Amino acid sequence: MEDDLRRVEAELLAVVQSDGQFLTEVASHLIRAGGKRVRPGFAMAAAAVLDAEARPATIEVIRGGCAVELVHIGSLYHDDVMDDATTRRSVVSVNAEWGNLRAILAGDYLLGRASELAAGLGTEVAGLLATTITQLCEGQILELESAFRTDRTAEAYERSITGKTASLLGAACRIGTIVAGLPRPTIDALTEFGIAYGMAFQIVDDILDIIATDEQLGKPAGNDLIEGIYTLPVIHSLQHDDAGPALRDLLGQPITIEQRDQARELVKSGGGVDIALEVARGWAERAAAAVIDLPDTPGATALRSAADHIVDRAAAPLG
Repeated sequence: MEDDLRRVEAELLAVVQSDGQFLTEVASHLIRAGGKRVRPGFAMAAAAVLDAEARPATIEVIRGGCAVELVHIGSLYHDDVMDDATTRRSVVSVNAEWGNLRAILAGDYLLGRASELAAGLGTEVAGLLATTITQLCEGQILELESAFRTDRTAEAYERSITGKTASLLGAACRIGTIVAGLPRPTIDALTEFGIAYGMAFQIVDDILDIIATDEQLGKPAGNDLIEGIYTLPVIHSLQHDDAGPALRDLLGQPITIEQRDQARELVKSGGGVDIALEVARGWAERAAAAVIDLPDTPGATALRSAADHIVDRAAAPLG
């Protein structure tokens, strides 16, 4: 897998090359900053779930994973413009370095390159990636519509993250299995795995935004509260905690950094984080169940391990 991930890095950098040096520099900025490459990793692991020999990924699988990763990175460029973010992955954000207009256009360029990769893998993959981009946009719009709403429900939150996060991980697994030519029941099982894992992944990320430090995140913690995006731990704290009224008095409008820190402490002191952790654990269990009948190949084992340990990311900062 390590060799294949190095091939992913090389392919990502090659795909975003442009005739213009400046566009190449801007488009490759976050690629060079690194990342876990969860989406290409899932595409490769999903493609290999029936391969007991753990052979290297084909170039088609590599490119399928890269297509999904480029959609993800392009969406980060756009997110940082919307959030007026100054850092991403412990480096200066594209919008802070080159301005919002260039960041938006570079994000669009990455989506275009992703679509080119998908088109080269056949009509089914191209259609799937297009649908995934649509779902991502729908999830983001749902999130924006709920900004600063203290009555946001857990159901509305889950509809949003299904589009903005889970759809990408589901697509990564599905594309990997499609281009590998796996049986349809296996393709569907891996898609279900990716979506369920993606739900757990985003909930854990949102918990970390409350409980982790700037250094642990590689970006400012508590930024969702500043933006008025009330995630699952906040929603449950507002609805069920004794601190709910005090939290509601703080939220519902733009807040200062000091008020953000007060809100984070209120959420951490109540039960909202624990409830969100249990929801994330439930999604992780659904992910594990989706791949329980697969053989014990390296690919299937890697996916099971990912599902088993996703919640640990959020539990660790709690001590």
